[in-house]
Amino acid sequence: MTDKRTRKETGYDKYVNWKLFIFPVGLFFLILMLPTPYGMKDVGTEYRVGPEAVVNYITKELFGLKSSDVSQWQLLAAQMMERNMRMGALTQQRFLKRDLNWCKKYKIQADPKNLERAQRHIKENVTRKAFASLMAKSLELRKDRLKYENLVGQDKKAADKGAWHIKVAIAMAVFVVFCFLTECIPLPGVAFCIGLILVFTGVVTRNEVAMLYWSDACWFIMGSLMFAVAFVKTGVDKRVCLLIFRKLAVPNTRWISLIFFIIISPLASFISDHALAAMFLPIGILLYQNSLTKEVPEDPELAKMLMITIAMACNVGGFGAPSGGARNVIMMTYLDDMFGFDIGYFQWVSYAMPFVLVMIPVTWFIVNWRFKPRVSSLAPAMDQLKNEIGKMGGWNKKQIWALIIFLIMLGGWFTEKIFFDMGIYPVRLGIGVIAIAGAAAYIMAGVVNWRDYQEKVDWGVVWLYAGAIIFGRTLDGTGAAYWLAKTCIEMLAPLGVDSGIPLMLVNNGLTAAITNLMADGPAAAAVGPISLNMAALVHPGTIFLPFMAMGTACASSFAYCLIIGTPPNAIVYASGYLEPKDYIRVGIIMWVVANIFLILLTAGYWMFRGFGDLPGF
Repeated sequence: MTDKRTRKETGYDKYVNWKLFIFPVGLFFLILMLPTPYGMKDVGTEYRVGPEAVVNYITKELFGLKSSDVSQWQLLAAQMMERNMRMGALTQQRFLKRDLNWCKKYKIQADPKNLERAQRHIKENVTRKAFASLMAKSLELRKDRLKYENLVGQDKKAADKGAWHIKVAIAMAVFVVFCFLTECIPLPGVAFCIGLILVFTGVVTRNEVAMLYWSDACWFIMGSLMFAVAFVKTGVDKRVCLLIFRKLAVPNTRWISLIFFIIISPLASFISDHALAAMFLPIGILLYQNSLTKEVPEDPELAKMLMITIAMACNVGGFGAPSGGARNVIMMTYLDDMFGFDIGYFQWVSYAMPFVLVMIPVTWFIVNWRFKPRVSSLAPAMDQLKNEIGKMGGWNKKQIWALIIFLIMLGGWFTEKIFFDMGIYPVRLGIGVIAIAGAAAYIMAGVVNWRDYQEKVDWGVVWLYAGAIIFGRTLDGTGAAYWLAKTCIEMLAPLGVDSGIPLMLVNNGLTAAITNLMADGPAAAAVGPISLNMAALVHPGTIFLPFMAMGTACASSFAYCLIIGTPPNAIVYASGYLEPKDYIRVGIIMWVVANIFLILLTAGYWMFRGFGDLPGF
């Protein structure tokens, strides 16, 4: 028997490996000590000085007064226009659709009377053409006319502070990626390091960092892990698993993994990938645990293959429909507001679904190629499930409550946004609140007690994703993601990849790289305006614009390589069977293949089909 003292430590049992940890620490401080590039100062100017300068410019153009001299409703109108401009919403129509909830979301001081007066003035006194012209000039002011070298006094200090925040974010990104790839420090510990770095460097205050750690997505992951505990404790997971696979004639591991892809990926185009990952995680764990025998008491490769299959199936499907992720809607909105090109729901599906359908067998092949389990048949697992369910007898009270609460929770995930938009819900609930409500309902119904949650929920994953949230927000909020995108595109332009398919390939690759470091929505939001503006410069009024929008949305779903890239990656990591390097084993290959196929899809099917009456490029 192996001595416990000589066993290799894995996962949460590890301590800090200082021989490796010294490298990310050293790189972090080295980046901070290097001279600040002009590009960071330029972006710092945009982010720190730009908003106030644009608001002041708009008030002068609309009302002939400085922003400090106008009335509240006039200032509100200018602030709303400036915020719309940053979002790429440049049309008067989008401005008039904004409400108090939107103002509150973006921390714009507003009340019903001032909002109504501001929107009435714009509607009655500013034509659509004049509004669009003013927004375009405001955008030009922020991006091109504001120069760091022309700043003085407080404006220069503000730009310098913005540049410092970008430098900290880039240094932190290097630190985090190195730590995740090498596991030189326990991964939940990295989440705490992120917050400490931001406070010690002055990027956020001690109060702000505490608030930034939590979000609706983080609540969802916590709640979904809790309901998985309820499913496992009551045995509902066994019944659902048998229901899905009982008709399978040959329960081979490969065919079962293919069924996962066939079921999960298309569904991920229309419903939350978070929900699907949480739903299928206990099923994957159950299949693995019931496949073990005395001859094969442990098969790590099988466990990894099943867990990775669930995560990658969720990631592959998101591009298939606008409802598959925020990134899709963001790019649709950008395209419509900035250039007036409208992509309908089913029109999007007709362009995007071929990507999903082709990537299902490709990803299935890659997963089965990279993982070689010893167990080839899950027939014993299915037989054992039948026996265990037979011993259970009929559905008991706890199982029925577990299923009812889950179905209500699932219905809430699918409908909460629709019902809020229809006015049925007075407040926007969010999928995270619904998940926590479901977890609380399990306790109220007596399905679980708190000891079950305390012992069986992987709280390290909850903290890990909380750290990922603040990490992504920092890259987005400081302008670091924008600086990365802008710098890479400018560097590659002299190489002849600043137009046509080469530009699209560069844009897709850059988006796919950034999305592994932050949520897909912020990644698309950071790269999207740059991508579309580049597209409009080199191929104005052509099919290149909608194709660039769809390509950016698709590439922002290629978060295959890191745990923090997407919620499904973090959720399956909670199984305890995966290491960060397991994502790399599959993720790097998928990242390359997906980028190549997206370009082939663009150059082949999309180009052949065209886009309405728009000319080619």
